Amino acid sequence: MTTTEYELVPAVEPAAPRAGTVVMKFGGTSVGDPEKLKAVAQRLVDAKHGGNRVVGVLSAMGNTTDDLIRRAYEISPAPKPRALDMLISVGERISCALAEMAIEDLGFEALSLTGSQAGIVTDNVHGKAKIVDVRARRIHEALDEDRIVLVAGFQGVSTDYDITTLGRGGSDTTAVALAAALGADVCEIYTDVEGVFTADPRLVPGARKLAVVSFEEMLEMASSGAGVMATRSIEVARNHNVTLHVRSTFAGGDGTWIREEDDSMLEKALISAVVHQREETVYRVEDAPPAGLFRALADANVNVDTIVRTDATTVFSAPVEDRGAAVGALEGLARPWSARDDLGKVSLVGAGMKSHPGVAARVFATLEEQGIEPVVVSTSPIKIACHVRTDEVERAVRALHEAFELG
Repeated sequence: MTTTEYELVPAVEPAAPRAGTVVMKFGGTSVGDPEKLKAVAQRLVDAKHGGNRVVGVLSAMGNTTDDLIRRAYEISPAPKPRALDMLISVGERISCALAEMAIEDLGFEALSLTGSQAGIVTDNVHGKAKIVDVRARRIHEALDEDRIVLVAGFQGVSTDYDITTLGRGGSDTTAVALAAALGADVCEIYTDVEGVFTADPRLVPGARKLAVVSFEEMLEMASSGAGVMATRSIEVARNHNVTLHVRSTFAGGDGTWIREEDDSMLEKALISAVVHQREETVYRVEDAPPAGLFRALADANVNVDTIVRTDATTVFSAPVEDRGAAVGALEGLARPWSARDDLGKVSLVGAGMKSHPGVAARVFATLEEQGIEPVVVSTSPIKIACHVRTDEVERAVRALHEAFELG
């Protein structure tokens, strides 16, 4: 793996945080067409009217990124990662440029910036780059000039001066990292849902919107399949104590606040949510020393989730999209291995688990009543995750949501 050489980037004196700064991130559905982009511009202007220093982080419009990836594979069966990053970083820049025009037409000054212009420095891994620094001086200068600043999400510049992209949910990570660097009062995440729910409302019509969620709960929910925010963005928010506010772009309401846990959260419902992933590949590896196994997976940039080890057998799960990289790493170890692609994952998450026994008993009793037998089970102090057959996932979610009276 390429070693990050921090000294290759000229040092920039960090600017001091300023009160009254708000970062507002808008996803692809929020900027899906010109009319929606104009509505986003109006929201940014309204926030400016409220006396805030406003930074907007925009995703690409609608399916732009998917269309660009499709074009890449029409040209080459195996696009060069550097060239692919150059290509797919274009979508967010288009959104920002158009939003700048819309804001100027509303009578306010705006400045659109690419990730590199905004000072987002990453490591050298194309397609899944991680932010190593945010040099926000140019953003502060523009805010001091009373401008609304627009930053292209999902991208940055590597320590080798290449354009990089941050992978799935990268615009969330961009927004939270900027909020941390700017000392923002809040990072608002605008999306096509009204907040964080006790289950996917499309699957469980009686799911209830949560008013507040702790960082730890949201991190477990995101890593277990909740699509509201990316896992890495929650990690950044927790590490830098950035208050998050998930809201709907298209409706009113207060949304869901995500913040540091306090005593009031421990006194709420036992379980906050039932989260699911319909597909997650589960691997079983025999006679592989764990250090070498997981070093190989890390070098291949495989996002390992569940890990269970008994005697000489290691079981782990990883996203379906990482299968190619995982297979390459496992083949290189020359150890017996197998994979199951017919499994999904159902997880119960709640800070109340810390002080209430008997949760696991109710989980397994509920699944047994449904005739569902978990293949792999993993736990944390605030989560119980069960891998079950993909065709059993929806039934398990509904049964557990009802059993814990989350509606």
